[in-house]
Amino acid sequence: MAVQDMAVQDMAVQDMAVLGVTAADALECASRSYEVQQFAARVARCADEADAVLAALARLELQSWQSPAGRAYRVALSLHAAALHRSRDALLDAVAVVLRHARNVAQPADRMGP
Repeated sequence: MAVQDMAVQDMAVQDMAVLGVTAADALECASRSYEVQQFAARVARCADEADAVLAALARLELQSWQSPAGRAYRVALSLHAAALHRSRDALLDAVAVVLRHARNVAQPADRMGP
């Protein structure tokens, strides 16, 4: 765990102690939250990889094949690129949802927010 992450975790534990939550509960919640944040980072890396693949597909589409096979190739690539773009957008939406979940996990069950 990085030093900065540990400092954030310590602050969360102190904040929860002020709310009357035991230190063990606070540490458990902070640990779970950190794990969920790590998962969000992995999902974000998947979105980054999708961006890299989209860029590679765009370079392939620039080839100027004039034959019917070349046109079919470009159409197929554009369909795959569109599907990958939608998937990347869904991954980015998932990152936001997972991070929101990480914030909720950081709170003890008896202190859950809206």
